[in-house]
Order: sequence, then C-alpha cells, then structure tokens
Amino acid sequence: MNALPFGWTSVLIADVAHIVGGGTPPSKDEECFAHPGQGVPWITPADLSGYRGQTISRGTRDLSTKGLASCSAKVMPAGTVLFSSRAPIGYVAIASNPVTTNQGFKSFVLPEEIDSRFAYYQLKHIKPVAEALATGTTFKELSGSAAAKLPFVVAPHLEQKRIADKLDTVLTRVDAVNTRLARVAPILKRFRQSVLAAATSGRLTEDWRASSGLAPPKSACLGDLIKVSSGDGLTAKEMQSAGGIPVYGGNGVNGYHDAANVCEPTIVIGRVGFYCGSVHLTPSSAWITDNALRVKFDGTVLDRSFLYYALLGTDLRKNMSSTAQPVISGQKIYPLILKVPTSEEQAEIVRRVETLFAFADRLEARLQTAQTATERLTPALLAKAFRGELVPQDPNDEPASELLKRLATTASSPTPKRGRKKSADAAA
Repeated sequence: MNALPFGWTSVLIADVAHIVGGGTPPSKDEECFAHPGQGVPWITPADLSGYRGQTISRGTRDLSTKGLASCSAKVMPAGTVLFSSRAPIGYVAIASNPVTTNQGFKSFVLPEEIDSRFAYYQLKHIKPVAEALATGTTFKELSGSAAAKLPFVVAPHLEQKRIADKLDTVLTRVDAVNTRLARVAPILKRFRQSVLAAATSGRLTEDWRASSGLAPPKSACLGDLIKVSSGDGLTAKEMQSAGGIPVYGGNGVNGYHDAANVCEPTIVIGRVGFYCGSVHLTPSSAWITDNALRVKFDGTVLDRSFLYYALLGTDLRKNMSSTAQPVISGQKIYPLILKVPTSEEQAEIVRRVETLFAFADRLEARLQTAQTATERLTPALLAKAFRGELVPQDPNDEPASELLKRLATTASSPTPKRGRKKSADAAA
C-alpha cells in the first residue's frame, strides 16, 4: 500500500461524515407528493441516471409535508454528498440546497472542514470498493453499516480545495472531449446511410456512367429480381457458443451448429422482431434459422455484393406488418422498387461503396481508440488526485490530523453545525 502524502490521514468515512438514509412515502397516495418546486426536494437514483452535473437541486417529484412526515426521509443540508447505494451503486451528486432522498441512497453530511467536492470526487474514485462491500441476491445493496466502513483519505483543508478546483477544471475538459467524440458515431452512421442512398439511386456513379457511355439503371420490382424463403428452426440446445457452422438469425450470427442448410454465400434478411428488415451476408456455409429470410436471385443479373448494398439501402420495413411483433415476408418485400444498373456499373458501385465504407471503418476504429483513451482519463486523474500527485503540496497547510482533532472536540458526533442548522431551517 502506498504511503499517504505528508499531512494526510486515512480514516473511515463515518469518522468524518454523518450517514443518512432515505425513505419513500406510500406511493399510491398522491397527497404525499408534489410537483417540483412545490414541496421538499426528493431525489431517487433514477434522477441521477444519465445526469452529468456535479450538483443537483431536486428530482422529478417533491415530497409534500404529509409525504415527508409519513416516511423515513430526512432533510439534509446543502453540500451533502448523495451516493446511490443500490440499483445501481455509485451515482454521486452534491445537494445544492436542502434535499431528501429515497432509500436508494446513503448520503454523507459533512463538516465544514471537508470540502464537498473533495468527498464527491473521492466517492467516485472508491466506487469499486463500495460495490465490493455491497451484499444481496436479487440486487446488490450497500447497507448503512457497510457504507460507514468506506475508506476515506483526508487532506489538509486548503489542499482539498486545490484538488477539487483542479479536478473541476480537468474533468470538465475530459467531459467536453467525450461529448464531442460521442457526436462522431451518429455522423458516421449518417455517412454510411448517405453512401447507400446515393448507390441505390444511381447518383454515386452518375458521372462515371455518363463518361463510360453506359445505359441508365432500370427500375424493377424486387419480386421480379429475388425470391425469399424462411430458414429452418433450431433450439438453443442445438446451438454452440463457438466453433462449427455459423447460425444466422435476424440479427446476424446467433451461434454455431454442426451442419449447414446453405452451402454457398448468400444474403439473409431478418424476418421478425427488433431486427426485422436487417440485412446480412453469409460465408460459404451457414445455417439460416426461421427468424430470417434467405434471398435467392439470378447471379447473371445481380452481383451479390451489389444486391447486398442495395437491400441495405432499401427500406425493407416499409410494408411491414404493424402488429406488436413486427414481421416481414416476401409478399411485403416484393412490391418495393429497385434500380438495377448494368453489370459494369454494379461492379463500380460495389468498389466505391466498399472504398467509402473502409474509410468510415478506419475513422470508427480511431474513434474507438480515442474513446477508450478518454474513458481511462477520469479514473487515472482521480487516482492521481488521491495519491496526492495532482496539485503541489504546501508545507504551511495545517495537517489533516489537526483538522480531525478539532472535529473530535467540537461535537460528539460527526454531524456538522452547519448541517444541523440548514436541515433545521429546511424542515421549518
């Protein structure tokens, strides 16, 4: 174990914080709740799902006076660090005003000597420790007694602020980078869709066709070009997790089997469910299940790769059944119109689409590398911060041991004076 920086002290979080649970009033009694801003702020883990702010003022519902009185929720002061203790463990936020929570939190009311942001970042850092201390069968939960045993390092008060200020700055930049990177994947998806749209409409090779003196594409119903038929069903017991012949269902490879029901490369269309209308290319040997449609076509008229890209760029779900379980069939696909260019142009379309898709694939690989790198930044910065390596130390800072002595002599419990005052004000 690495030695603590000079002036730091390691304690249990219960030594410096008052741990508060939450509660929920009878959910069927609407009088227990109020619209946001009309009662006492009440926060649940769901309110922090996808929430990216450091502070929070209220959730989607408030508690009424009746609701607060009818459950174990307690009003906690501004600066309290909220930590979700189940479903899931590890959401963290700082209360920007007096709040309550449901029982999905263990909240930490801190003395003035502990910077709330310092605790906020440290709880993010020790989330794996909290998860390891959690127990339960249906779902893991961090109990109050387990929460009290969370390890907590205390730095000198002024150093806490310097660390929190630095983390505020650098992690804001990391979040900005992550936000920008997250915008790239949808752009690449739209790029591929645009390429397919240009390919199927004839615009992708329009200039090339004119310079080559080729005839324009001819429109035809899919039913005049392809025939589809369902594959053969397989039970889960008949499939393997690896090896053997790939089994193609609506969403591509579902597993593996010891036999093939097609022994040549073909095209598969998802037939039912969420993946209805998805299109896949199979290798030379595959098993096609009854959740997919096998496409048969005249290879002298249609290049297989061209047909694959053409079907990818066609809205096969256009005439899909509108039932709860979406289903498509040949009868729904056959009326759709496809533009069929000459065999020479089909080959050029395939070449151009594959070149552009390869370019998108390279960008996507770089994107994934960048996202992986940025995802590692936050835990690395937090680890560096709580090793005392993020900001310079000041030998003139009061050691944390003195801070802890003062806390021990000013109150018989770690509940801070500011906490008692604010919670009393909020409850009044």
